Amino acid sequence: MPIEDTAPQGIGEMLEPLVDGKFNFACHPGVPCFTECCRDLKLLLTPYDILKLKKRLGLQARAFLDLHTETAYDEQRHLPMVYLRMQQDNRRTCPFVSPAGCTVYEDRPSACRIYPIARASRVHRTHRAVIENFFILRERHCRGFEKGRTWSIREWLQDQGLDATTDMNNRWMDIVTHPRLRESSSISSQQRQMFFLASYNMDQFRDFVFKSRFLSIFDITDEDIEAMRLEDEPLLALAFNWLKFSLVNEPGLVLRESVKPASTPESQ
Repeated sequence: MPIEDTAPQGIGEMLEPLVDGKFNFACHPGVPCFTECCRDLKLLLTPYDILKLKKRLGLQARAFLDLHTETAYDEQRHLPMVYLRMQQDNRRTCPFVSPAGCTVYEDRPSACRIYPIARASRVHRTHRAVIENFFILRERHCRGFEKGRTWSIREWLQDQGLDATTDMNNRWMDIVTHPRLRESSSISSQQRQMFFLASYNMDQFRDFVFKSRFLSIFDITDEDIEAMRLEDEPLLALAFNWLKFSLVNEPGLVLRESVKPASTPESQ
């Protein structure tokens, strides 16, 4: 399905194809529209976005979610999705923007980081390759296209520090775009809660991993366990593997031999 049909409401008509894979753009305080794109947004936050932002702000995940996000049920994916909460002013301004620019710039969300490019991606279910398409998101107020330098997509992604972000986001999108999730009857209320925990609340998920039987059920190396105890990134990688295993029935984690079902004569 074309991105124009699946993009959020009001976005599809602003998408343009890239000409020769390149575009002109610059964004800085000298551009007349500086920070205009930081208002009246419905900005989806990925798990990696939340990880970076809550660390930047010195908040626990639950506190960040309560203070800065809103949750909406995605009718297509049958899962809860988290969005950045705008300020309650007449322009619905981003809570992290100031007259001087973004106050969390180094850890800004993925959608802000890639702007003014829109990226559509899907995972080939047979070959597992990520298939990408890129578009220009040309908003009427934006003057950054008028005097900017010429960029290729690869140059822009590297300049904006998107490589690590994209890798984490791809792993999550592989789950949330899985065909199985389009059938609402296949996802229980408990699984939706599990998805929210693993995707968005890293601190509570860490408690779940280390204070439940989780580590006695799944075969995880001591090195990985120690890394997850100290750092959020490896813990988030585990969360994605757990969701693949338990939500869409794909290999992600390995059961310990002690908990594998006993083989039967028919299976031998």
